[in-house]
Amino acid sequence: MEITYVLVIAIVAYVLGSITKVFIENIPNKYIPLQNVVIGIISALICYFTKVEPNLLQAIVLCLVATMGAGGIADLINIKNK
Repeated sequence: MEITYVLVIAIVAYVLGSITKVFIENIPNKYIPLQNVVIGIISALICYFTKVEPNLLQAIVLCLVATMGAGGIADLINIKNK
């Protein structure tokens, strides 16, 4: 089941990221955590309604932790490269 969460989050992040890049040229870094929260909540709802996770609260927490963790890792990589 954990792989399913990762796939759902990756697909939602890719779709929302693509939509964002098309309509908004440059997003300030202060809005990235908000975007990650939106991705986490949408992913959790998808996982809940497709019966990947029977508990809505657990799906929300798991997807939020995953998206915020991925955002933190991306920031660490960017800081290391600078």
